[in-house]
Amino acid sequence: QPAFLATRENQISNIALDTSTTIVFDIEIFDQGSDYNTSTGKFVAPVTGKYQLNFKGYLQQVPSDPEYIYIQLVTSNRNYIHIFDPRGFDTTVQYHHAEHSMLVDMDANDEAYLVFYQRLGSQTTDLANGNTTNPNNNFSGYLVC
Repeated sequence: QPAFLATRENQISNIALDTSTTIVFDIEIFDQGSDYNTSTGKFVAPVTGKYQLNFKGYLQQVPSDPEYIYIQLVTSNRNYIHIFDPRGFDTTVQYHHAEHSMLVDMDANDEAYLVFYQRLGSQTTDLANGNTTNPNNNFSGYLVC
């Protein structure tokens, strides 16, 4: 039964604007089946089935001037977006938590990974650091059926 949980140790600072930035979780906490690649940040489905995929992100220094910010779960079959509009904030938000969970259909050898995108605004958004004891940011998944 494939299952993985990955985190990243180093913060991503001042994430680029108007660019899809792949979030690479470079530390495996576990990877049953060796289907997650810490170099690319991609999970490759070993068999066709339904997979539960999850993301938890801890954003810092989120400016109040972008049109929107999203974190997208990209799969070979579909894309799933967690989007928010920070213009409702009065000022830069020091800490913002984003979560994304989806049950997705994947064929054998399909890929799944996460992308961050910020439309316009100040380039100050950071993805906080973490570690295996305190995985503030993580990407996980497992085969359901």
